[in-house]
Amino acid sequence: MECVIFQEQPGRARRVDCGQAGGECHAALKRLRELGEGEFGWLHLDDPAQPEWETLAAELGLHPLAVEDAVQAHQRPKCERYDDVLAVALKTLWYIEEASAVETGQVMVFLGPRFVLTVRHGPVDPTADVARRLAADPTTVAFGPASVLHAVLDVVVDAYSDAAGKVRQDLTELERCVFSSARDDVTEQIYSLKREVLEFRDAVQPLVPVVQGFIAPSAPWPQEAVPYFRDVADHLHRTDTEVRSLDELLNSVLNAHLARVGTWQNEDMRRISAWAAILAIPTMVAGVYGMNFEHMPELNWSYGYPVAVGMMATAAGCLYRAFRRNGWL
Repeated sequence: MECVIFQEQPGRARRVDCGQAGGECHAALKRLRELGEGEFGWLHLDDPAQPEWETLAAELGLHPLAVEDAVQAHQRPKCERYDDVLAVALKTLWYIEEASAVETGQVMVFLGPRFVLTVRHGPVDPTADVARRLAADPTTVAFGPASVLHAVLDVVVDAYSDAAGKVRQDLTELERCVFSSARDDVTEQIYSLKREVLEFRDAVQPLVPVVQGFIAPSAPWPQEAVPYFRDVADHLHRTDTEVRSLDELLNSVLNAHLARVGTWQNEDMRRISAWAAILAIPTMVAGVYGMNFEHMPELNWSYGYPVAVGMMATAAGCLYRAFRRNGWL
C-alpha cells in the first residue's frame, strides 16, 4: 500500500510508503484520520489481500457492492455513487506489438470527501504516471480528490490513443497484404486483429458516457475542474471514433480479402477448364481411332498418322491461343 497526503495548494504533497503489512495499513489510515484543514489523502493498492480490504472498507465506509466490484476486477467501465463516495471503474489497456494483441487490466477509483483510493489489477500501473503528472503540474491539486481522478483518466485515455495508433499501423500492413500481388491468406490475422479491436471497443465505448457525466453541471467538484475533464472527454471521444473506424475498416478489409480469395478460385477454375478443353480434342480423336474397327477411313493411308497428330496439335494450339487472348491462361 502507498499513501500520499496532499494539501489543496499548488506544490504541496507529502508521500508516505506504507508497504504491504497490515500494521502499516493501519498506520496509513491513522494518518488519514489526522488530516488537517485543506488536506486529502490518496491510498493506492495493487491486487489487495482480503485483510486489507476488510480494514479499508470498515474505515472508509465503502459499500460492500463497490468493494466486490474492486475485488473481482472484471467490471465494465462505470460510475456509481454510494452516499458520499463515488466509485469509478476503468479498464487499463496496452498493446503488445510482438503478438499484435490488446491486453486489459482494471483500475477502481473511490472518491470520498477527503480521500482517494485506487485499486489496480493487471501488470500495467497507470498511477505511477499519475503521481508524476501531479508532481509536475500541481495546480490541479486545488480541485481536491477530483484531481487524482482526472489524472487517472488522463493517463488511461492517453494509453488508449497510443494503442489505437499501433492497431492502425497493423491494419495498414494487413491492407497492403490484402491488395498485394502475392496470394497470401491473411484471414486468420484479420480475425485476430478484429478480436483485439472488439476488446478495445469494450474498454472505450462504455467509458464515454461516464466521462460525459463528469462535465455536467451537477458534477461533484468545483466548476474550475470541468474544463480539465472536458479535455479528457474530447480525447476519449476522438479515440472512440478511431476505434469505430478501425472496426469498420477491418470489416471492409475482410470482405475485400474474401472477394480476392473468390477471384483466385475463379481464376484457378478457368485455367483448369481451359486445359481440360484443350486436352479434350486429342482425347476425342484418339478415342475415335482407338475403336479398332476394320473398315475405318485413313487406316491404310501412309500419311494418316501424321495428319491426325497434326490436326490434334493444330486444334489444341488454336484453343490455347484463344484462351490466352481471353485471359483464361
